[in-house]
Amino acid sequence: VQLQASGGGLVQAGGSLRLSCAASGRTFSSYAMGWFRQAPGKEREFVAGIRRSGGSTYYADYVKGRFTISRDNAKNTVALQMNSLKPEDTAVYYCAASVVGGSDLRGYEYWGQGTLVTVSS
Repeated sequence: VQLQASGGGLVQAGGSLRLSCAASGRTFSSYAMGWFRQAPGKEREFVAGIRRSGGSTYYADYVKGRFTISRDNAKNTVALQMNSLKPEDTAVYYCAASVVGGSDLRGYEYWGQGTLVTVSS
């Protein structure tokens, strides 16, 4: 699976952005998908995940209620709607695919190249 993330940019605090991740291949629906982020000088951390069917989603506490993950298996895409953005959300955001899913990045086999989100105060 090849993944291509897009949609990052500069936004003011309180604003919104929508990230998208396009997957190649015909087995997209076989993978759970996740979004992770990495801020400068920090380790990569889990943001949100979605099961293969899209029927179950899960979030890190620091984005719960502000971010929404979704997927369209017909279009091989996964999205991350980010609302009420804060300066601490500034990071490179990565989409990733996993056979098992979860919040541990070690469980993800395929990674996109990342897209930069910058939230100004």
